[in-house]
Amino acid sequence: NKKNKSIIFLHGFPYDSSMWDAQVELLKENYLCIRYDIRGLGKSPAGDGQFTMDSFTEDLLTIIDELNLDKPIICGLSMGGYITFRALEINQAKFSAVILLDTRTESDNNEGKIKRQNGIAKINKEGVISFVDNFVPTCFWEGTIKNNSELYNTVLNKSRRSNAIGVKGSLIAMLSRTDTAETLKNINIPTLVLCGEFDKLTPPNVMQKIADEIPNSKFFIIKDSGHMTPLEQPNVVNENIKNFLGGIFS
Repeated sequence: NKKNKSIIFLHGFPYDSSMWDAQVELLKENYLCIRYDIRGLGKSPAGDGQFTMDSFTEDLLTIIDELNLDKPIICGLSMGGYITFRALEINQAKFSAVILLDTRTESDNNEGKIKRQNGIAKINKEGVISFVDNFVPTCFWEGTIKNNSELYNTVLNKSRRSNAIGVKGSLIAMLSRTDTAETLKNINIPTLVLCGEFDKLTPPNVMQKIADEIPNSKFFIIKDSGHMTPLEQPNVVNENIKNFLGGIFS
């Protein structure tokens, strides 16, 4: 029975779980949909902001245990994908399938680490709004910003209300994360890989490589989209997810 199947959604940085609204709307009839604001983002408290990728992964595994979920499907975008890769590395047996959107396995190179450190410095000096106003535009395709300004402004305004400690904590977790490329060849559960055609942060060639490394994965490019595929092209993303899940759990 599909209804017994659960799916966990992990959002990207510095956003919140509402980025999955359209997907949950589609899937909630047949699946138990679980999403949460990653520690320090959205409505989740930031505490001391001392986050690591492993502490984020620990949160995920704790939620699975506490809700007593039986092999959920895991769906992660960008930073949510980093958490997904690490969770699969630690305990793949906990999951029945994986959906990866607009993400990468490489840890930050020196240039990337410096960029994140500059982000933290920017927040310390100018505040979180200044950082967000700089970062959010890089996540969307120009066409989306122009043609769907209502969506774009909603996401931007919500991000501007982010907790500075939480955002800095996420930057620290990302710049100190390990490289998970080695884990790809060991993924033996059904995998769907999706990437926005105009994604500047994790471009299609980067994600194509991920798909090539994972045995039997399916890869699709989402036309007319940047990094934020579930928001920019919800119908196409939904169609891909529905076909993928239908093929496994029909």
